[in-house]
Amino acid sequence: MFKKSNLSLTEAPLGYWEEKSYMLAIPEDEEKNPMIGLFERVEKIPDLEILAKRDLSESADGYIKVRYQEEEFEIGFFPTRFTFEPYYILPTYFFKKEDVEKLKEAKMALTIYMGFNEDAKKSFQLQLKIIHAIMPELLGVMDESAEKLLPASWVKMAISTDIYPSANDLYTVQAVSGKNGEVWLHTHGLCRCGLTELEILESDTENYNNHYNLIATFASYLLDKKNETHFPEQGIYIGMLNNGQPVVATCVSWTKGLQEYKKLKLGNMEDRKEGHNSRTSIIFIYKSEEDEQKQILSKVSIYNDLWGENPLFFLSTEETARMKALAIERFSYVREALKDKENQIIVKIGLQTGGNDPEQLEHIWFELLEIKEDKLKCKLIQEPYDIENMHEGDEAWYNVSEITDWIIYEPEFQINPGNVYILESKG
Repeated sequence: MFKKSNLSLTEAPLGYWEEKSYMLAIPEDEEKNPMIGLFERVEKIPDLEILAKRDLSESADGYIKVRYQEEEFEIGFFPTRFTFEPYYILPTYFFKKEDVEKLKEAKMALTIYMGFNEDAKKSFQLQLKIIHAIMPELLGVMDESAEKLLPASWVKMAISTDIYPSANDLYTVQAVSGKNGEVWLHTHGLCRCGLTELEILESDTENYNNHYNLIATFASYLLDKKNETHFPEQGIYIGMLNNGQPVVATCVSWTKGLQEYKKLKLGNMEDRKEGHNSRTSIIFIYKSEEDEQKQILSKVSIYNDLWGENPLFFLSTEETARMKALAIERFSYVREALKDKENQIIVKIGLQTGGNDPEQLEHIWFELLEIKEDKLKCKLIQEPYDIENMHEGDEAWYNVSEITDWIIYEPEFQINPGNVYILESKG
């Protein structure tokens, strides 16, 4: 049930970077011609067959149609100018200083674009594989659709495994700050996945980190369950406040969602004249089952005083399985890191809760104390939510097969399964 308003708003058409995934491959050496042997290199990608192709010309983009793992994809490419923008380097990706200096000097790139199929993570990884095949000597990749730069070392590691990149790699969450601590959070990159971009309005500097986690959890769910969601009728149970109250979120197109706000300072119509006016939706909360049934929306800010220090956000079963597979595949980095006594290592282990469902697991962080073959001696560093007779400080042995995530705290970096390319870059 929406508030009545005389406000009449219209959604703008998608931009080209929203209809398809646009990425710029930035070469290490601009003098080398990536067109030489391009199709031969692409066809060497495992499980890929070229069905049609067209050379780049002055009158037309280059074109490749491929069959990859029984699905068909169409890829276009053309040369373009590149201008370095420092805000495209996010703290979640590591660039060597010398590579940043090279990026500042770079002038040319090759734009490589393609439409995503149903599985956006698979499509994203395939695009990276094609980029690397076309331009093996990469300096970096500018993901235009998501407005961020990807290090070449990260790209190489992301395509070296059968495990897809994380949901977070497919988009960015940007924060626009106002004069009095107001923050407007919004995503870039989800439209190319066949989804809506997401926003949280009326956030602030005190709560935006929790709101960021809310958007990230919601986006991850959409990427894994996009055919199973119906908004705003259906709410998604994505988290829990410290008092045990569930966080049930939904989203509404901005053209309707703005009607719930009065005197909006950031994200208002004035801010949407040049963008954020196509397929983007505002996240709201259902405070109760009755509210969900009647579609009574509440602003995310109603929970500002209830998040506490450690709110719980849920991952989809698909994302949990992906993280677990990657953590185990790259566990050799943990074994090596444990040899250095300066490193602190924590591991997340999935343990069965007190319920009757054997697949209902709580994922808990432990300090790693010792490794013996495939056994881990661990010390619990947090209180479980739903496991009796386990408390912070308890020590026990677990199997490597039970881990779902890990973090290596080095003097300079925090290393996890998704950013181990940092160790390769350093070494």
